[in-house]
Amino acid sequence: MKEIVNGFLSFQQNVFPERKDLFKSLASNQTPKALFISCSDSRLVPELVTQQEPGQLFVIRNAGNIVPPFGPEPGGVSATIEYAVVALGVSEIIICGHSNCGAMNAIASCACLEHMPAVDHWLHYANAAKAVVEERNYDSAEVKLTEMVKENVIAQLNNIKTHPSVSVALRKGKLRLHGWVYDIESGEIKALTPGGQDFVSLSENPDTCYE
Repeated sequence: MKEIVNGFLSFQQNVFPERKDLFKSLASNQTPKALFISCSDSRLVPELVTQQEPGQLFVIRNAGNIVPPFGPEPGGVSATIEYAVVALGVSEIIICGHSNCGAMNAIASCACLEHMPAVDHWLHYANAAKAVVEERNYDSAEVKLTEMVKENVIAQLNNIKTHPSVSVALRKGKLRLHGWVYDIESGEIKALTPGGQDFVSLSENPDTCYE
């Protein structure tokens, strides 16, 4: 905790004064262009990876970068998506998985999660990805995990399209969807191609968009 407090003090004393005008402009308004949905994993920091300033990304983070399908009792993820699309008018939504994801590893390895019932329930929203992965054979557990991460991004993109606000914005051409997988060790990002057929290097294909 001491390191966290010291970090804040350093921000307050050194960083904030140099960026005072930026924070003043953000004090009463925000106009982010993108909604970034990623895992809560401490090794993936959306603003760091994309080098965005405060106010540029609207962020949802949860275990497994999961988006539940829209339902009769929308939860926090659904409410945040709706607010981002309707109130803030974001034009891009990025769902970003990452290498060595603990949530996806639990699914891929069929880990027993009875001692974490909330986590177990939450990960059922990745069942579509699990079903696809279980239909294939893999050379190793590592390869299986990598494919689970990719398939989960695809599954969550399918889920987010069930949200009315997203569906309407897509039909009006006001919104684009992106599926990314970030590799922690190399710093590389793979982006899902149109139609969801493949993941390609984002650095080599910077204009890649899923939909």
